[in-house]
Amino acid sequence: MKVKQGEVVKTALLIGILVSLPKTIYLYNGIMEGNLDFSMSWVADFLYRYLFFFCFSWSVIQLNANIDYDGLKWPPFVKWILILIINIILLLAVVKVIKLFYPLINGRVLDSHEEGWVNFTFINLSIVLFFIARLLRVSTDKQESRIENEQLKQQNLENELAALKNQVDPHFLFNSLNSLSSLIRENEKATQFVNKLSYMYRYILQSGETNLVTVKDELKFLRSYIFLMETRYRDRIQIEVDVADDFLDRMVPPLALQSLVENSVKHNEISSTNPLTVKVYSNGESLFVENPIRSRSTLAEGMGTGLYNLKKRYSLLLKNEVIVTNDNETFKVELPLNQPA
Repeated sequence: MKVKQGEVVKTALLIGILVSLPKTIYLYNGIMEGNLDFSMSWVADFLYRYLFFFCFSWSVIQLNANIDYDGLKWPPFVKWILILIINIILLLAVVKVIKLFYPLINGRVLDSHEEGWVNFTFINLSIVLFFIARLLRVSTDKQESRIENEQLKQQNLENELAALKNQVDPHFLFNSLNSLSSLIRENEKATQFVNKLSYMYRYILQSGETNLVTVKDELKFLRSYIFLMETRYRDRIQIEVDVADDFLDRMVPPLALQSLVENSVKHNEISSTNPLTVKVYSNGESLFVENPIRSRSTLAEGMGTGLYNLKKRYSLLLKNEVIVTNDNETFKVELPLNQPA
């Protein structure tokens, strides 16, 4: 988020007025005491100086508050040296221009005393403007952070509301699953299914208490979900996971991979004639979930809401964008794990 131009312009106008105030008072006193005659040359001189004060103030604030130096992948001290050099060049250029065009406006050159005053004023003004610009930048960043926090709170409230609508007493469910597990203890496949389901429900409850989890934890949860889906659909579904070990300590929103795989299951036909293959893999600096498009004849309930929710959480938490590719044959979702430029 950039500092609004209205704020930049108002600050530049105010700085121009304040810096011009001593000269204005001097002219006023001189005219009132009869030492100076009011003439258009004084007006032109005042307007000329004020114009440069305003333009210089606007340029310095714009340069130090709205230029994205963070996008440069350089060490911090190199960035500060660059900022310092740019500010010095701007200062020298403005001082040079004001001296160059002064005779054209006022019909005379600046004397040595006036030149010294111009140099002194613009050097000090440059320093003051630099700190004002940084304060505006910090204020804008804090405002942006507050907005993002409010959006995240709103998203969490929506998630909590959705959870409340489908709420079941966790203790009741876990006790029921344990009871079921004891009843089917001799059936290894059924026992494993219940244990996986119990683990998934526990993970979902715990995920509400944190915004980000490791890819390792997310994959462990995903494999439990895959077991349930393969038990349900048998050879009609195949979910392949190939994520490099380098990604295991990266962070993602909880249920990110599972929700994408679930979307593939919900929105595509799964049958013996059209088995579904879902691939979860890493490539470059991203995780991918892709599947061939085998659209159902009827749309699944809630189509698109899960992906929208994930995009919103991803943007707020990781400052990055979920990339969706649909070429009518393959549906692919990319979760970038690198820091955005």
